[in-house]
Amino acid sequence: MAMSTNHGSGPGVITPDGCSVEFYSLLPPMGEPSIVHGAVPEGASILELGCGTGRILRPLAELGHPVVGVDESPAMLARIPDLPTVAARIEGLDLGRVFDAVLLASTMINTDPEQRREFLKTCRRHLGPDGVAIVQQTDPSWFETVEPSERTHDGIRLVLREVHRNGARVNVVADYHVGDQIWTHTFSRHPIIEDELAADLDAADLRFDRWLVHDELTWFTARPK
Repeated sequence: MAMSTNHGSGPGVITPDGCSVEFYSLLPPMGEPSIVHGAVPEGASILELGCGTGRILRPLAELGHPVVGVDESPAMLARIPDLPTVAARIEGLDLGRVFDAVLLASTMINTDPEQRREFLKTCRRHLGPDGVAIVQQTDPSWFETVEPSERTHDGIRLVLREVHRNGARVNVVADYHVGDQIWTHTFSRHPIIEDELAADLDAADLRFDRWLVHDELTWFTARPK
């Protein structure tokens, strides 16, 4: 069974890629700000691509980083009116300035290969010569091991209701429960093999730098070539 597009349902505004603004406004940071903060100099300026409701962006600002957030959903950005943001798609974005760091979190890099390459080009476009891109990908082992499951974290119950494999791509139907509210999100994730990642970084005039979390192939940095 193949699902060609991301979509979602539930209370409140649903973004074009199926994400619920209400649900994402309830999600707490889950260690991401400290990973990013530890990978950049004190006070480094940070551009976050796909910042959503500011779940990561706000803690980074509180840690002393000048930040700018980009998201295609004005409804998401309305939840962080006190921070500088831009409503725009990531592909082709050009703010006309560079940052010390560009953040592409929330495993957005695991989109289809063509979009992934555009995301990386946007990262590079906004980096100075000594800048660093900080990227979070889905652990490659997930694609082989993920199955329908359920877990609860901070009062949020995540139910992976359906998992379908379409070649290397994995399509998921997830339900998110908070109290008596339920949101459903159908999405696809594409694995990235090592050689493919290296080629895509190279095409964007980037080079792989290092992994950020010990014994995990999730967070990494890349730098201008």
